[in-house]
Amino acid sequence: MPEPTPRPSNRGKMHRQTLTAAGLALMALAGSTAAGWNTPPVPTGPANTVELPTPPPPPSAVVATIPEDLVRPGATVTLARIVDIALRNNPLTRASYRQAISAAAQLGSKRAPYYPSVNVSASGTRTDQLSPIQTTSGNISVYGPAVTLSYLLLDLGGRAANADDARASLVAADWTHNATIQNVILGVETTYVSYLDAKAQLEAARVSAKEAQTALDAANVRHDAGVATIAEVLQAKTAFSQAKLAVQTYDGQVLALRGSLATAMGLPANTPYDVGTLPVEVPLERGTDAVEKLIATARTQRPDLVAARALVDKADAHVRAVRSDGLPTLSLSASANRTYYSPALTSNYRDVWSASVLFDFPLFTGFANSYNLKQAKADAAVARAQADTLDQEVVLEVWTSYYNFQTATQLVRTSRDLLASAEQSERVALGRYKEGVGTILDLLTAQAALASARAQEIQARAGWFVAMAQLTHDTGTIPPLNQTVTVTKEGHTP
Repeated sequence: MPEPTPRPSNRGKMHRQTLTAAGLALMALAGSTAAGWNTPPVPTGPANTVELPTPPPPPSAVVATIPEDLVRPGATVTLARIVDIALRNNPLTRASYRQAISAAAQLGSKRAPYYPSVNVSASGTRTDQLSPIQTTSGNISVYGPAVTLSYLLLDLGGRAANADDARASLVAADWTHNATIQNVILGVETTYVSYLDAKAQLEAARVSAKEAQTALDAANVRHDAGVATIAEVLQAKTAFSQAKLAVQTYDGQVLALRGSLATAMGLPANTPYDVGTLPVEVPLERGTDAVEKLIATARTQRPDLVAARALVDKADAHVRAVRSDGLPTLSLSASANRTYYSPALTSNYRDVWSASVLFDFPLFTGFANSYNLKQAKADAAVARAQADTLDQEVVLEVWTSYYNFQTATQLVRTSRDLLASAEQSERVALGRYKEGVGTILDLLTAQAALASARAQEIQARAGWFVAMAQLTHDTGTIPPLNQTVTVTKEGHTP
């Protein structure tokens, strides 16, 4: 008698229906995702533009708060205060600061292999056993927690090399942050002095315009008295117009540099503030060390050079880390878990404990470790060569800035002598012209020479401060901001 054909159980039918519904749901989800793709257009030809939608507005940038002491009426801001505002608002200093924080976190991560790792997990499984013959099925649930401990006992220097690598990265990030600060200070100082220079040049141009007006008045008096020609009046008027043109030119430069200094502080260019005037007295007696000593100082304190050397240490540590990848390691592993059964078998649960010691030695990796080690050594040689190149550049920068500073000091003395001579010559020429024994050409020539000497003396003073700032930057030392070019409202050094 033939066996009856077993009928499928309702449970199996429901199971197949569930799988079919799940498959249809996944297909619908994939179709809706593909339909939601936003594919940008492509050009229709090499000479045709692409019609693109208007991009969304960029995220709002960080708006710096304008300090109250900067815009207080009648207040004069010192260079030290300007530098402080710039360092707080400059995005470069914020970026270098965050890079140092990131490097510190990386160092902590690289030191993690010195500690054991512990993992806690839990699992649950439900098994439904279906039989094509039997109309009944068997269900069993297995679940329970587990704890796994692993600890690297010995790796022949791998984790130490990785920690040294991260430590060198942190050192380099710290020195890079210091270099960024000094670069920002130098930029602010240069813009600051340029602004004071433009203000002083504007005042000098106004004085020259008054002197040109005096010459024009004298020419008019002589012309009215019938002892001067109209040509003398026109020549004096031309000189006066040129002097007024110089005033207008410097006036525009002052406003432009004022906006540049505000931008250097991270503030709007139209921020109302004042920074005093260029100091009249320059501390020329302030000497500097011998150039050899300054070079030695720069080679130990230049933050960018020390950062480059830290990158060499990082590359050397990476070589050791790569070399350790081909060496054996010894690690400990332990685990414990409790497994529950439903329905219960012989008991409701079972505990399993295990501990093992693992020795791992990569005998052959397809020459990957050999090439990785070769690459790491080459990268270390590149980092060392770059550090040597920067060392030579630092020596040259200190050498150049030192003699530029010496030249700036001599220019201040020489320009002051030139200014004194030009002032005396202009007074004599003006007196002679008023007395009728001199010509208008002699007077205008003397006034032009005086205006040029006045501008050169101001430029020499400003150049001295810039040269001092450049020298302190190149030697890697923070400039004395409260002594070099800090000014009060009267325009004198404190």
